[in-house]
Amino acid sequence: MGVLSGIRVLEFEAIGPAPFAVMMLADMGADVMRIDRPVEPDDLGPKREGKMANVVSRGRRSVTLDLKDPQACEAALDLMSRADVVIEGFRPGTMERLGLGPDQALARNPRLVYGRMTGWGQTGPLAARAGHDLNYIALSGVLSGIGRGADSAPVPPLNLVGDYGGGGMLLALGVVAALLNVQRGGEGQVVDAAMIEGAAQLGSVVWGLLSSGHWREERSSNLLDGGTPWYDSYRTADGGYMSVGAVEARFYAQLLDKLGLAGEGLPKQHDRSGWPILRARFEAVFLTRTRDEWCAIFEGSDACVAPVLSFSEAPHHPQHRARGSFVESAGVVQPAPAPRFSATPSKLSAPAPARGEGGRDALRAWGFDEAAVEELCEKGLGCNA
Repeated sequence: MGVLSGIRVLEFEAIGPAPFAVMMLADMGADVMRIDRPVEPDDLGPKREGKMANVVSRGRRSVTLDLKDPQACEAALDLMSRADVVIEGFRPGTMERLGLGPDQALARNPRLVYGRMTGWGQTGPLAARAGHDLNYIALSGVLSGIGRGADSAPVPPLNLVGDYGGGGMLLALGVVAALLNVQRGGEGQVVDAAMIEGAAQLGSVVWGLLSSGHWREERSSNLLDGGTPWYDSYRTADGGYMSVGAVEARFYAQLLDKLGLAGEGLPKQHDRSGWPILRARFEAVFLTRTRDEWCAIFEGSDACVAPVLSFSEAPHHPQHRARGSFVESAGVVQPAPAPRFSATPSKLSAPAPARGEGGRDALRAWGFDEAAVEELCEKGLGCNA
């Protein structure tokens, strides 16, 4: 029994951050029914042996509806009336045009938490414009700080900052907070999660440093952006990399010791004028050994050094193996549910469903009897056992 066991989530098919939020809720035990389009679009991501290898879509049961049909929208409202949470990631105004907006949904179900995921937000001059993760973190200010130096372009940090950290995870937190409010006797409400704001939230510490004069807006000139030689990654003899995060003096002392540099009379750690000298020495020394050799040297130390592992390497590291941080489902290695709960542990839920898969079981679990299921089917709902 997960911490969200008994919570019913109705999800409208989307890509990126909204499915990630729902994955988190499903991992925590929520009962998720996803409304899929009857025919799979071409732009929903890569396939494996003809099927989506979509980790973030795990833990659902599926029904299909063509929301261009007014009767299908009526069926969707019927489902909303039984849900605790609705999650949608369409452009602002889309759900309202379908007759499925918050006003209509909350009129039927006043305790409903209506989660909305967008890049620009539900309001403002950019609300209706198309965009992707990179655009949103660019406008938030965060992208400007990621990359190497003023002479190089900012570097896309995958789509982790906007889509997932500042998008889906923020939406999941907002939904859970709104559910708590309902359980305390409050009303249902809209959770408006915008990636431009979520990404900015992730950068809160930088705004604090900037306002106090401790942050330069030139990339690679600060403590946390690779500007310091003791907070960066270094190439090794075999082409691998080691990450170094020896910020505190006691950890920095161990770093110098393990590198064999403790007695060299190098510039002081926080002497900015000496950083080029420190960086050159660190680069030269790390190139003398392989990544695995450096791992052995730093084993057991508090120098704050760790190997840079690839996605395929990470699941095999002893720390991840000891904690079961990665699991395999349907032939796909993927992160296990997180965070960990001591009394109500999360568990890996079923793989991403095919369209309509498990729909009838989901409807029964939500309290629809056979007559009601057939009525929904007459409105255009498609589902399998």
